[in-house]
Amino acid sequence: MIATIGIWSHAVAAGLFALLAAWQARRGIAGAQIMALIGALALSAVWAFAAAAAGSWSVLGQGAETLRNMGWLGFMYLLLRQGRRGDEKFGVTLIYIAVALLGVGLMMVNLAPLVLPVTEPTVEALFYLSLVLRMMSAVAALVLVHNLYTAAAPEARWGIRLVMFGLAGIWLIDLNIYTLAYLGGGWSSEAFMLRGCAMVVAAPVFGFALRRNERWQLRLSRTVTFQSLSLIALCAYLVAVVLVAGVIESVSGALARTVQAGFVMTATVAALALLPSPRFRAWFRVKLAKHFFRHRYDYRAEWIRFTDTLGRPGEGAVPLDVRVIKAVADITESPGGLLLVPGEADGLGVQAQWNWSSLDVQGAGGDAGLAAHLASGRIVEFDALRHDDPRHDREAALLPQWMLGTPDAWALVPLVHFDRLQGAVLLERPPVDRALDWEDFDLLRIVGRQIASYLAEARGQEALSDARRFDEFNRRFAFIMHDIKNLVSQLSLVARNAERHADNPEFRADMVATLQSSVGKMNDLLARLSQHNKGRHEEPRRVSGQRIVEAVAAARNRQHPVVVMAVGDPMLIADPARLEQALGHLVQNAIEASPAGEPVLLSLVDKGAEIAIEVRDRGAGMSQEFVRSSLFKPFASTKEGGFGVGAFEARTLIAAMGGRIDVESREGEGTKFIVTLPAASRIPEMQ
Repeated sequence: MIATIGIWSHAVAAGLFALLAAWQARRGIAGAQIMALIGALALSAVWAFAAAAAGSWSVLGQGAETLRNMGWLGFMYLLLRQGRRGDEKFGVTLIYIAVALLGVGLMMVNLAPLVLPVTEPTVEALFYLSLVLRMMSAVAALVLVHNLYTAAAPEARWGIRLVMFGLAGIWLIDLNIYTLAYLGGGWSSEAFMLRGCAMVVAAPVFGFALRRNERWQLRLSRTVTFQSLSLIALCAYLVAVVLVAGVIESVSGALARTVQAGFVMTATVAALALLPSPRFRAWFRVKLAKHFFRHRYDYRAEWIRFTDTLGRPGEGAVPLDVRVIKAVADITESPGGLLLVPGEADGLGVQAQWNWSSLDVQGAGGDAGLAAHLASGRIVEFDALRHDDPRHDREAALLPQWMLGTPDAWALVPLVHFDRLQGAVLLERPPVDRALDWEDFDLLRIVGRQIASYLAEARGQEALSDARRFDEFNRRFAFIMHDIKNLVSQLSLVARNAERHADNPEFRADMVATLQSSVGKMNDLLARLSQHNKGRHEEPRRVSGQRIVEAVAAARNRQHPVVVMAVGDPMLIADPARLEQALGHLVQNAIEASPAGEPVLLSLVDKGAEIAIEVRDRGAGMSQEFVRSSLFKPFASTKEGGFGVGAFEARTLIAAMGGRIDVESREGEGTKFIVTLPAASRIPEMQ
């Protein structure tokens, strides 16, 4: 009875699969994967018929079963590799070679009784060898089903789910049957019946799958593919170690155990050295993208990571400028980078640095010509510029020499917002060196525009914040004016009473005390107001540099020693009042930073076309990060209670006269401000 059910169930399954193959063929849908699907269904029908006619354990039945498995694996293979370029197909093919070799081995074992002497030991050996190979084939097929399903993108799994479940069920039943046969030493009619019934149930599942998915299009998930291939590579590594160890044992004789131990130790050390290596992982990802995917990037995953890095800093996160570098560098797997931003002179200055400790910046980030070039949105690829190609000479001439001379400088990505350059990110060369292609350029341009909008918004917010703080500063002036009004009222009262009580000794003593108190308060107010009491500005003219520095030193010498060092009396172009005011701010900052008794040096240096005035102190100094990002911003100060307006106003005054201010500072060693102005020799002397 059981055998009869097994025969009829296999016969019914053969008819159902034949109908499914015919129905799919009549639909007339073109495509290699469709033809492979029809072939797999037809081979399933042939196998079920052979099992019903000759038995599952016959030579015919086992051969047909092997062909059925190869047919379904071929369909899965085409489904996995569809749409790939020629150089991508090789990587997909390697995954299925091992399973195909198992199928070839099974065919040879099935045909062995036809060419080998039929003896009881031979039959038993072939029986158990066939079972072992079939169990290995079933396990490998289940792994490939799981890999294909999990490697598919989430939105693509709906179309292949039923077929994958059906195939997993068939091969899982096969694995159980082979395991029971191996343990029991023979086939059973119950297993034959169970397999036939399972195929009858599986046929409608495949039918529903054919109605659900007509074209059998598949898109792979990069993350799961990387993980799945890593697992398959690990399994392949273990299998290779076992096979090589077996070969060594068969050919090495007495030294087999020693050679095996040495080989296993060498393979283990090599695996432990390669797998954790960032360079190896980066190489593996590059090869994976090249051979398994049409596009280099998983744009959805890249955009999610980019927005998370840039827009969700979290508690204790690094500043936006550093996050900007990291967001761009993560896309190309660059280990570090540098952010350049436009300065007041339309050039580029270094704003922030991330993870690039070996970079030695020896000047500005670029002049106005480079900024204008980057504003067009062009990405600079340094490797192309380092070759002697006349086509790139003009672009190479725009770059600073330190940038071209840095071998690890790989690409310069502009950040453009509405045709206005907000900055540029200099990327360090990634661990796996490669040339930028069209996907890199397209993605980096889009990312650059998005980052530029972030920077523009951040700078707008910063400007609004500064305006609010200036408003708060103006409110402070209102309070100061109120105090001045009270002092004027008090002094006016004293002056009126003096006419009547001038001869009274007690009144005179009280008047002197009041005047001293008022003078002290007035001096305090003047000290607070002096840096903002500019008066009317004059047009820059020829002035004596020595006279200016001596006047500034004389005004501060009563407060702190100020030493003037000047050779000759160079003439420069400046507004004397504004220059004295700017130098006063810098000298005052130097005095406040200097230890008691340590003089501030005020030097005058003639550089020919320019005159430099240096203000040097031996105070605590400032960090490079503070100098780069905060020194010349209003309300940023290293002094407790400082407003941070002096350096900002000094630079504004000097820039209005056509000059500039440079800073050299080291923590614990002191600071030197260098004010550079045009020399009077640059214009004809007025008669």
